[in-house]
Amino acid sequence: MEKVLVTGGCGFIGSHITEQLLKENYHVTILDNLSTGHLANIDGLPVDLHQEDITKPEAMELIKSINPDYIIHLAAQVSVAESVSDFLKDENINIRGSLHVIKAASECGVKKIIFASSAAVYGNPNYLPVDTRHITNPGSPYGLTKLTVENYLKLAYDLYGVEYCILRYSNVYGPRQDAKGEGGVVSIFSDLLTNGTAPVIFGDGEQSRDFIYVGDVAAANVNALKAQSNVCLNVSNGFSITVNELFAEMKKATNSTLSPVYRDERPGDIRHSTLCNEETKKILNWEPQMPLDKGLEKTISYYRKEMKA
Repeated sequence: MEKVLVTGGCGFIGSHITEQLLKENYHVTILDNLSTGHLANIDGLPVDLHQEDITKPEAMELIKSINPDYIIHLAAQVSVAESVSDFLKDENINIRGSLHVIKAASECGVKKIIFASSAAVYGNPNYLPVDTRHITNPGSPYGLTKLTVENYLKLAYDLYGVEYCILRYSNVYGPRQDAKGEGGVVSIFSDLLTNGTAPVIFGDGEQSRDFIYVGDVAAANVNALKAQSNVCLNVSNGFSITVNELFAEMKKATNSTLSPVYRDERPGDIRHSTLCNEETKKILNWEPQMPLDKGLEKTISYYRKEMKA
């Protein structure tokens, strides 16, 4: 049984990837400092858990002692707004922490690193949908750290032979996303609408996003383990809707009468984002399975259960 180390495996996306790996009979080990992840996300799952911080040098020795076949690296600071307010913290976690993971992988013969990158590396696009040949021009420290780690991975392959697959996520949503932490717009709207509170929309709401369900992201990560190496791929639905349209959909789904509160747009936010996923479909033998309306229903249902609990 092959062993996969998932950094950030107690988090929103990491816990779904862990479930998918277990379904496909991988042995899963999780490394997570639980700063944003939750033990409840992996409750009852047959995994090995190490509570450790990737920014600490000790994490390298731990990874080498685990001796995984593959690493899926998700542990990160994921807030654009927080990266703008504190780019030193962002750099420490996303760059230095990732270098610890890459160095350990190079020293213990890891077959491949799957890296969770982001549409934020592109900045405001010159054309839509954005393919991976589009120039990278990140407009936030968060996007810059993700792009920097991508380049380190390419260099690590050239220097040490560590194979990689970079997955640039669009806007991931679904159950377990922390509305009060990493806070994707779908989770925030779901939480507030189910609690009878009017959501805030930053800017005019006409900014558009490409929303991808977390289960589809998990499937892409697991497929990437055995697919072509040393590639960079977009993980997305391939279409976008505006935040105003998203709110209207969710308002209808929750039978809410609330209206949003509009505030000034936030620095670092991208105006429009749609990622082309055609290459990803071919290389990973993968296709998004969850329609947006059904995914929103599942997400809203999750927050309703959380509210009752």
